[in-house]
Amino acid sequence: MKNQRKQKPGERRVNLFPLGSHHSFPRFSIIGAGNGGMAMAGHLALAGFPVKLFNRNPAKLAGVIHEGGIRLKGQIEGFAHIPKVTSDPREAVADADVLMVVVPASGHRVIAKILAPYLKDGQIVVLNPGRTLGALEFEHIIVEAGCQASVVVAEAQSLLYASRITNAAEVTIFGIKNTVPVAAIPAWQTERVTKILNLAFPQFIQAAHVLQTSLDNVGAVLHPAPTILNMARIESGETFEYYHQGITPRIARIVEQLDQERLSIAKALGLETMSTKEWLEKAYGATGEDLYEAILNNVGYSGILAPSSMPTRYITEDVPTGLVPLAALGELTGVATPTINSLINMASFAEGADYWTEGRSLQNLGLAGKGLEEIFAYILEGREGLFPRVSNV
Repeated sequence: MKNQRKQKPGERRVNLFPLGSHHSFPRFSIIGAGNGGMAMAGHLALAGFPVKLFNRNPAKLAGVIHEGGIRLKGQIEGFAHIPKVTSDPREAVADADVLMVVVPASGHRVIAKILAPYLKDGQIVVLNPGRTLGALEFEHIIVEAGCQASVVVAEAQSLLYASRITNAAEVTIFGIKNTVPVAAIPAWQTERVTKILNLAFPQFIQAAHVLQTSLDNVGAVLHPAPTILNMARIESGETFEYYHQGITPRIARIVEQLDQERLSIAKALGLETMSTKEWLEKAYGATGEDLYEAILNNVGYSGILAPSSMPTRYITEDVPTGLVPLAALGELTGVATPTINSLINMASFAEGADYWTEGRSLQNLGLAGKGLEEIFAYILEGREGLFPRVSNV
């Protein structure tokens, strides 16, 4: 079995569940009370799993606290009692086996710094989703913040749910993906992590490693280009469906060109990667002659509205944590990325930001000067040895 890798001399091996004896019933802590976090917390609670809900802004928790839980509508119906709702990170981390981080990827750095002092040996952190190179960023930040615990950091390729908060303590789940690949750092931990997640979520499947989940980040494909090209509609306050009305045949062609650049980077890295059209079929069962038709035929996207104002996370999240690392990998592999580069520039101009320096560049991931062989070794075998921890003593 992959997770039975031989232990290296001096390497510290820990149990995945050091905090309790409930190996078949993991305790979850949901980090983030947005659309996805509310859906996941309610779903888990309805299924009978011990679950806590954390949000660093207590105001976002007021409705859940007042109601005593979350009401789910759509593909899952019912009221889920949430016994522990907190804005205290120490409480959120305590006694949790799995911490499901469900926040925009642009917030991963902040969440990593907040959680780092309280993480314990054996805990699993899963980024839902990691976007591109999210697990590498999260681990880099917690180590930089002085975390000495042996924590497994993993990332999901995409968010399990298509959902929207419809009231202070209510969330509507429009769709649940059939499969969501997940990968851990180091890669040999992925099998163990997936088995634990499968106790609650059979949809999670093993990916080869985090470069696979990162290159399969379809959010970077589907979000920035349509948002930039619909910016006037969004800024004028027009209400329209993001996917079914905001992605026209010509916009879909631009999205497909971006997608082709992503696929070329994956090929240069030796990875077999699905096109976005193939992903829509695998995740939602949506098919079509081209990407435009597949999006149009995806019932899971029905009713999902475009952002109501600018700025939106479709830019502030998906450009720095999706397109910027893709461009970095393109440069590292010698793959030209003119569409990706153009969208990064347009987003930076529109928002008055410099996403090239703010985003997940190799330097910001602590990988400056590292070659492909070194990066692969880190991803497959772990940080120790390649990036030795510095003692705080």
